[in-house]
Amino acid sequence: MAATQRRSRKIMMTPDELDEFLATQRTCRVATVSSDGAPHVSALWFAWDGTSLWLYSIVRSKRWADLRHDTRVAAVVDSGEGYGELRGVELSGTVDFVGEIPRTGEPCPELDALEPLFARKNFGLETMPHDGRHAWIRLTPSRTVSWDFRKL
Repeated sequence: MAATQRRSRKIMMTPDELDEFLATQRTCRVATVSSDGAPHVSALWFAWDGTSLWLYSIVRSKRWADLRHDTRVAAVVDSGEGYGELRGVELSGTVDFVGEIPRTGEPCPELDALEPLFARKNFGLETMPHDGRHAWIRLTPSRTVSWDFRKL
């Protein structure tokens, strides 16, 4: 169960607003912890299934190496230009690796609904184009903080 947001409750998103926002946004910024303790932030496409943020990462990336060493992560999805338009969410917790590494399309029931969702959202395709370089990371957040300055 995700921790409840304590600050700024008047601008936090409702669960329905949060789902709609994460379903329509495409890019998040993922913060990992390097082996020397330094933070590393990178942009990545994602899919939201209503419970978890799914990241499709290159397995030979610094992000992947960081997460194999330390599964703690935070991801931010935000939008807006002017102050009164800003809205977003930070999701944090630990990740799980799902499916084969790298992903080649072997049957994996956990990915049956997710891969078509990701493929439609990010590639305009009905099936996932596996390239043998990426694999799935699932973040089921233990803490979620959201904001929508349009509510001010």
